[in-house]
Amino acid sequence: MMFAAIVILAALSAASARQRPDTRQPTLTPQNSGTKNGLIAVSAANARVAWACGSKGTFTLTTDGGDSWKAGVVPGAEELQFRDVEAVSDKIAYLLSVGSKPSDFRIYKTTDGGASWTMQFQNQDAKAFYDCFAFWTPTHGIAVSDSVDSRFPDLRTDDGKTWQQIGAKLPAALAGEGSFASSGTCIATQGQRNAWIATGSGKSARILASRDGGATWTAYDTPLPSAPGAGAFTVAFRDAHNGILGGGNLDPKQRDQAAAAVSRDGGKSWKITSEPPVSGAIYGLSYVGGAGSRDLARAVVITANQGGAAWTPDEGNTWYKLPDVSGYWSVTFAGPQAGWLVGTEGRVLKISF
Repeated sequence: MMFAAIVILAALSAASARQRPDTRQPTLTPQNSGTKNGLIAVSAANARVAWACGSKGTFTLTTDGGDSWKAGVVPGAEELQFRDVEAVSDKIAYLLSVGSKPSDFRIYKTTDGGASWTMQFQNQDAKAFYDCFAFWTPTHGIAVSDSVDSRFPDLRTDDGKTWQQIGAKLPAALAGEGSFASSGTCIATQGQRNAWIATGSGKSARILASRDGGATWTAYDTPLPSAPGAGAFTVAFRDAHNGILGGGNLDPKQRDQAAAAVSRDGGKSWKITSEPPVSGAIYGLSYVGGAGSRDLARAVVITANQGGAAWTPDEGNTWYKLPDVSGYWSVTFAGPQAGWLVGTEGRVLKISF
């Protein structure tokens, strides 16, 4: 009986150890982006290839896992900010720009590693403000705008070349409702047809969800506080059902509103996580990804610009602050050993678990 009890206790101890969250801190390695211009968005195509973009028409590319980066400027976009990038490969990427004029909202594509760029879309709507985009495949994606006259003038491409308005397919917008161009992650896509758009600045922070490639959409309220300059900034899903949402308030007097929420039903309902150890607003977040490490399937890294950065091994039940990490806007992962944060003054930080 004593032996049996010892065996049972050992089994329970092992099970408990498996259930405890992974508390190891990731490895953080500064890298040279090749530019001092601020970087706003980053996207990894795989463990070796990642693209980042930012102010003054800047983009930068690594093809060796970040050991070296090569920066450039898109001709004709020198005065624009690139707020989002979609990495397809070492040769193919898309960029989304903003500026002071309606025509400064543009979409560019390269097919030769940034040697040349083709402008695919140039906005003509005086009230539109395009915040971010995301793709299901290299040629099928959606670009998200703030609302204009109670509708969202969002765009979709089905061929990777031309973009069409799909605003009539989305729910009516709340007064003042829009998204945030803080990291290129105000929309998430998953699988071949699922998409989720995070919004704020209206009377509630919402998720606009599609299950059919953007043909139809449904709006769901979230528990994140919403006000002008506040709401849901960033969203990611690890499968069709499980996702995480981050946000807060840009008002410096409301720096205690950084918050995250999780969904287990594809975005229909959301539950606030424990309080993340950052301040202001969560600009960007990304799942680490469980490839090669099932323990990291639910791990998420968040970044809040000057409000710091943190990670959770269990989608927000427990949090660990990333020490001395500040001024980063966006984060992406190709896998546990291949993640990058990008931010002010051209900073790139590789993060590996």
